[in-house]
Amino acid sequence: MTIGFDTYLVGGAVRDELLGLPVADRDWVVVGATSEVLLSLGFIPVGADFPCFLHPQSKEEYALARTKRNSLVSGAGLGAGSNNTGQHYINDFSPEVTLEQDLLNRDLTINGMAKSMDGVLIDPSNGYEDLQQRVLRHVGPTFCDDPIRVLRVARFAARYQHLGFTVHTTTQELMAEMVTAGELNHLTPERVWKEIYRALSSPKPSVFFQVLRDCGALEALMPELDCLFGVPQPAEHHPEIDSGLHVMMAVDQARQRFDEPQVTWAAVMHDLGKGVTPKQEWPRHIGHEQTGVPLVAAVCARFNVPKDYRELARLVAEHHLRCHRLLEAKPKGIMALLEALDGLRRPQRVQRFAQACTADALGRLGREQAEYPQAALLESCLEAATEVDIKPLLAKGYSGEALADQIRQLRIAAIRNYLKHRQSCDPCQ
Repeated sequence: MTIGFDTYLVGGAVRDELLGLPVADRDWVVVGATSEVLLSLGFIPVGADFPCFLHPQSKEEYALARTKRNSLVSGAGLGAGSNNTGQHYINDFSPEVTLEQDLLNRDLTINGMAKSMDGVLIDPSNGYEDLQQRVLRHVGPTFCDDPIRVLRVARFAARYQHLGFTVHTTTQELMAEMVTAGELNHLTPERVWKEIYRALSSPKPSVFFQVLRDCGALEALMPELDCLFGVPQPAEHHPEIDSGLHVMMAVDQARQRFDEPQVTWAAVMHDLGKGVTPKQEWPRHIGHEQTGVPLVAAVCARFNVPKDYRELARLVAEHHLRCHRLLEAKPKGIMALLEALDGLRRPQRVQRFAQACTADALGRLGREQAEYPQAALLESCLEAATEVDIKPLLAKGYSGEALADQIRQLRIAAIRNYLKHRQSCDPCQ
């Protein structure tokens, strides 16, 4: 690197390397330079909120060292904002900002370490010790400058739970104070969804939601999900009893078995209707599928959830019991379910729907390894319906609604034939 400024490997790359984990991305901090200097060297600007650049050869990210300073003008300058004390601040990216100043403005101590080009560890907030103790601890009071850090802590807890990491008590308390102060109300939907989306791919997403719940953030962000905890279900079908616990078990099943964020999100949303069941009807939740649909829509609208995630979540909430009862369903009923899913045009949606229903069925105490033949059955029925040859119908002159009705009847017949064949091959079915 050109003489005149220094570069340091920072953040996740240093953390994961010390944990012995694969390093996916390497981020660098530049000390003693300006944006103009980096641009003159061919660096490519990519940062919207603060000066960040891609290296012209490696394409790794390089950001100018930054710190925060108080300002008398609200919203002035690049990256302006306000912290939870009501004081205004602006980010300072001047060449005089030191590496230590930059690191002490980060969220967690384990993310506040850097490594020099000759391999020396710089650790002003004792992140290495917290790494050894498996503790997620905030660096300092600047943690409160950005409420998205509440969600980031929860996401890191979910990401590293399998290594034994837990949130430090003082950090939990600070997060709760931020929630009580209404700091999360200032977050944009896009930033919240970005953290949720990342958490869905963590090894144990339920930890993300539990950490948020512990500090009150889940109630603030998703009261429809938070209120499920403590709501009982029939022990016959749900030995775990608690609706919130069941959803968390289903979420982890979805992640571990299928590793598809759309499916995991559908598992998060699938039982929201149980949260509005009148208490006098507990532990039964008749019609919770229908009552859950507008709740799913409300949550997805709140965070601008992508359309494909939103649609799958709605369909799983509305139709998961139909999938569970598939072994007793008639061919016409199976066809109706495939039509509700728009499965003939979107076969991948049927697969993901079946996966989410599988996660629901296995997300129950003592049934985590149970069989769920309904998933394969639904996909096989779709395959049978898809293979129907409509050319003879066209040759007979069918068109319009008459053609559509004839095609549907052929597909129902194909499903019926498949079920008969399946039963003959396995009389126990």
